[in-house]
Amino acid sequence: MITIPFAAYPFRFQDKDNGRYIYDIIRKKYVLLTPEEWVRQNLLHYLIEQQGYPKGLISVEKEIRVNGLKKRYDLVVFSKAMAPWMLVECKKPQVLITEQTLQQLLRYHQVLQCPFWMLSNGKQHYCGQVSDRQVTWLEALPEYGG
Repeated sequence: MITIPFAAYPFRFQDKDNGRYIYDIIRKKYVLLTPEEWVRQNLLHYLIEQQGYPKGLISVEKEIRVNGLKKRYDLVVFSKAMAPWMLVECKKPQVLITEQTLQQLLRYHQVLQCPFWMLSNGKQHYCGQVSDRQVTWLEALPEYGG
């Protein structure tokens, strides 16, 4: 497990009839603030503002096909060559990171083939590096070298 100290990021909120919304700096729109979205937005800001990952090379909640089914990944960071570099799966804080969570990420990995993975519920954060079908669990996020 790795430690990620979320800071007091400059989030923008908007209240509407059906709930509270948070501005997504990648999708450039307000999205419903759910517990999972809170984790996703904190991770986005952390990756960009504290880790220096390039904002323009991060994709949020895009559709992919996994075994013929439509699925949506949470985050993908791309390399400078536009190849998937890191796959991030977010869960709400009440959901523990388990083997089941890892299996979901692995199904997405079959399609995307990223050299790095990350699983987070906002409290627990795991990052792995994949090389020759071997996973090495890391003690810190990799520096962006895409």
